[in-house]
Amino acid sequence: MKRERSRKHRLLQLLRVAVQAFFLGLFFYLLFGTHFTGEDYIGPVESFFHFSPLLAAASMLAARALIVFFGLAAITVAVTLLLGRVACGWVCPLGTIHQFFSWAFKKAKFLRPKKPASGGLWVKYAVLVFVLIAALFSLNVAGFFDPISFLTRVSAVSLVPAASQGLHGLTDLLYTAKLEGPGDTLAQSVEMLTLNAVFVQGFAIGLIFLAFILLNKWRERFWCRYLCPLGAMLGLFGRLNLFKLKIDEDKCTKCNLCSIHCPTQASPFPNDTWQSSECIYCETCAAVCPTGAITFPFRFKRETLPAVDFTRRRVVASSLLALFSVPLFRISKARKRASEKLIRPPGSLPEPEFLSRCVKCGECMKACPTNGLQPVLAEAGPEGLWTPVLVPKIGYCEFYCSLCTQVCPTGAIKELTVPEKTTVKIGTAWIDKNRCIPYFLGRPCIVCEEHCPVSPKAIKFTDVETVRPDGTIAVEKAPIIDVELCIGCGICENKCPVADQPAIYVTSVGEDRSKENQLLLQIGE
Repeated sequence: MKRERSRKHRLLQLLRVAVQAFFLGLFFYLLFGTHFTGEDYIGPVESFFHFSPLLAAASMLAARALIVFFGLAAITVAVTLLLGRVACGWVCPLGTIHQFFSWAFKKAKFLRPKKPASGGLWVKYAVLVFVLIAALFSLNVAGFFDPISFLTRVSAVSLVPAASQGLHGLTDLLYTAKLEGPGDTLAQSVEMLTLNAVFVQGFAIGLIFLAFILLNKWRERFWCRYLCPLGAMLGLFGRLNLFKLKIDEDKCTKCNLCSIHCPTQASPFPNDTWQSSECIYCETCAAVCPTGAITFPFRFKRETLPAVDFTRRRVVASSLLALFSVPLFRISKARKRASEKLIRPPGSLPEPEFLSRCVKCGECMKACPTNGLQPVLAEAGPEGLWTPVLVPKIGYCEFYCSLCTQVCPTGAIKELTVPEKTTVKIGTAWIDKNRCIPYFLGRPCIVCEEHCPVSPKAIKFTDVETVRPDGTIAVEKAPIIDVELCIGCGICENKCPVADQPAIYVTSVGEDRSKENQLLLQIGE
């Protein structure tokens, strides 16, 4: 009898692992589908985000708007009300990764739980309060903590580029070994995926991810236990679910194995200390129970549950911290005068609205076929950390591409058709005559004009006289910019043959989305 019950829960564990593997695979399938496929439109690859009630609440509060596609988050809430925090234990891809490394650390004996952990669970509730109170004042910091945004950002700007570098290295190795067949196959496969390989903050973001992974060596599923505000929100919704843990006292030997091995510190033993808000229904406690004393029967009646470890004092402290943090996040020189380097993707909302919606997920950066979209560091102040910016020296805005506008999960970048996108001005190009080859060296160069995609071209020519070092005078055609026609795509800067600092460069001035960031500063307004 005992053996049968143990086998039942172990089968449930295997089923959970299979479900987790499916959703993790689905997450990466959608992530790798976020790239240029040769078609103008790529479908709803950002759908995973729309099931997050944390992103839904924070984005709509901060934007002061009803964002319709977040209606899917109601499904997650409904399932949680009925079944508890099963989304954390069975669906969440970041939770799956943390559980895998926790299991690996246990197998390697890096993690040896000998007694039940205690305390610290209130921290994620403090983070949740901080996120929601900040959103009330239009500061959207949910993207820093939301597990889907976090994993997408890490994957897009760190893990995928690292994999791309590794695959290119493997391709080179195959060619070096004279294995042209496998080398060609691998090279073509990598090329079809259009994996962006250059991100200026990829290393730092990867280190942050690695740090959270290594924390599982101290406590199993550390992120899920102590930091995840989405887990805290689902825990509150799931307190009154229909399945409650029950321990058969006649069978229980009080060995405490269930509490020692619980990955989220839900305290299964004794029964009256079990916290349904922490339980992710992973079945670990029932599987390790040597006597089969633990079950999760259906119970419709309401029961008294232990209170969440989040006192009124902690609620007040978290709220005050959010209130004081809002103005600190907005200390930025960009509020006085727009940053010349802050070139947002086409379709971006005006900066305050953009920041209130953007969750720093990196979907637009993953979709960009030229690798031009990069995570911001300081150009937009602390509030804009990891939001997207076009860096023309790395990649330009492809004229007939609107992928970044299609994949934004919150509407921070308005969806545009390709014809609509080609008319959007995101900045203006300028010429440094001290570096431009015709102006400074008196030699011919028409590269920028050749690549200018707009019609009529925004780069035109004028004849200039240049005194060469030998004293001779050269007359060459030199570029000039028609600022009314230039859309700021950055291809001229990207293709300029001057190697270190291009002689033509793009700034954000003149962008369509801003009435203030125009060519002439309006003094006193």
